[in-house]
Amino acid sequence: MPGVVRTAAVTSADGTRIAYDRYGSGPALILVNGAFTGREHPVLAGVAAALAPWFTVVNYDRRGRGDSGDTLPYAVQREVEDLAALIAEVGGTAMVFGGSSGGALALTAALCDPAITRVAVWEPPYHVDASAPYLPDDFAARLTALVDEGRPADAVEVFMVRAAEVPAEAVAAMRGEPFWAAAEAIARTLAYEAAVLGPGNALPGGLAAVRQPTLVLNGAESAAWMTSAGRAVAALIPGASHRVLPGQAHNVSAEALAPELLEFFAG
Repeated sequence: MPGVVRTAAVTSADGTRIAYDRYGSGPALILVNGAFTGREHPVLAGVAAALAPWFTVVNYDRRGRGDSGDTLPYAVQREVEDLAALIAEVGGTAMVFGGSSGGALALTAALCDPAITRVAVWEPPYHVDASAPYLPDDFAARLTALVDEGRPADAVEVFMVRAAEVPAEAVAAMRGEPFWAAAEAIARTLAYEAAVLGPGNALPGGLAAVRQPTLVLNGAESAAWMTSAGRAVAALIPGASHRVLPGQAHNVSAEALAPELLEFFAG
């Protein structure tokens, strides 16, 4: 992959080590993963490699994952500071793309950090109508409690069934798969995703204050409530654009994402 530098890291404001890969050269673009994924995941790693000829792309492990640290107690503001540290590392300003709950984090950061110059998001899973899965307001606390009780596998199962709408029988089968241990290892970060989205995953009215050029992407094959959420986010943010990618579901491909992001971030 062109220009990749592995095992690099920055130190966030609270002293946490944040590991990242750096690709290519040009204007800075930072990629923010969603739940269960880190910088080695093939989708954003593929996007980073595809965009490296045009941008300096930073693909990082959010705190609690991969080679990054995890200073407790957690707060969403600490993740905003992680992004700020990465932006400072690449020159002081950057564009940001976030996938799923990583998109919600990107939007949250854009609200308070003018060093973020443009924002694109893939299906931030806000709940804007009754077809979205119900999540209790204390969902993050429940997930943390399961991990603290020594039940990370149960935390993973609860998140998958309740938030990701994976059938319970499918999750039961997953427990025997090789990837399950890795999911358990970062189970504590699932509460971080819930905290980023906020109580009930409700759409924050404060997003109306986002002033950066913003692109919201959805997949034509995704659940209808996710498309409704994407439209609502785009309608709330002044001047935001909304696009629906044919043939794509929530587990979007790098090949589908990269051209959309190149067009938007190079514009």
